[in-house]
Amino acid sequence: MVNEQKNYKEEILKSLYRADGKTISGVRLSEVLSISRVAVWKHIKALKESGFDIESRARGYVLLNPDNLLMPFCFKEKFQNRIFHFQELESTMDKAKFLAKNDAPHLSVVIAENQTLGRGRLNRKWFSSKGGLWFTLILKPQTPPPLSYIYNFAASLSLSISLKKLFDVDVRVKWPNDLLLNGKKLTGLLSEMETRGDMVEFLNIGIGINVNNQPQKDEPKAISLKDVLHKSVSRRLILETFLDDFETIISPPIQTLACQKIIKQWKEMTSTIGTQVRVETMTEVHEGLAVDVDETGALMIKDNTGKIQKIIYGDCFHT
Repeated sequence: MVNEQKNYKEEILKSLYRADGKTISGVRLSEVLSISRVAVWKHIKALKESGFDIESRARGYVLLNPDNLLMPFCFKEKFQNRIFHFQELESTMDKAKFLAKNDAPHLSVVIAENQTLGRGRLNRKWFSSKGGLWFTLILKPQTPPPLSYIYNFAASLSLSISLKKLFDVDVRVKWPNDLLLNGKKLTGLLSEMETRGDMVEFLNIGIGINVNNQPQKDEPKAISLKDVLHKSVSRRLILETFLDDFETIISPPIQTLACQKIIKQWKEMTSTIGTQVRVETMTEVHEGLAVDVDETGALMIKDNTGKIQKIIYGDCFHT
């Protein structure tokens, strides 16, 4: 019975989505699904309570902002069996880890409308307010662990390309893996990897994009696309475009030459090189002028003595 109810809800969402903002009567939905109008009403009520933007009108029901729905059936056919959508999760990273260990295919995507325990780098809390795009990529590359770093750079590079293409905004990448818009944080990325022997078993990349949401008041250095564009935009279109661009960038075999090419492109999009920075690790703080990112993804900093330091990981702040 639970599965049947779930299927009915999905079929109702499909019908409302395909109506593209037009009203569908309860009678029509009951005929399509072969259930009573009372059953339709109950399923609609449950969908509303789950957070779906469905409005009841005199002539029936309408899905508000259908282009923002992120259910699998909303995407291109090639993506549909790789999309895992949830209204609420503790963390897309935790769910992705479970799915990666249970046969989720390469390039799967775990999406949550809300995360109750979302996290950023170094286990910082990540606020996931309604209207943002919160997801984790599941990657199962045939890649040795020493080359796995390149997927983080490929992800931030791809997303910057996608947003520029869609909205003509000057998004810049910040080492190691944030995206800035007008100097403020638009996107954060987080990665976790498990290996088996000398190969990557799976690599999960969590991505949080401030799209139509209002960043928290205690995030003064954060910004959303809506803040800049002064209108809501399609989260589905952003994710679909990003997945296409990401697949294109990682499609050549990931070997040394491919890594060098990705890093070269990434450096053309960064605002970190040439900027005074402070990098915090779990145990140290490094300050100086960011002068380069080498082919392994390490940040090269010139300190006040002129010495070059190679930083492999850490949180980077432009000062």
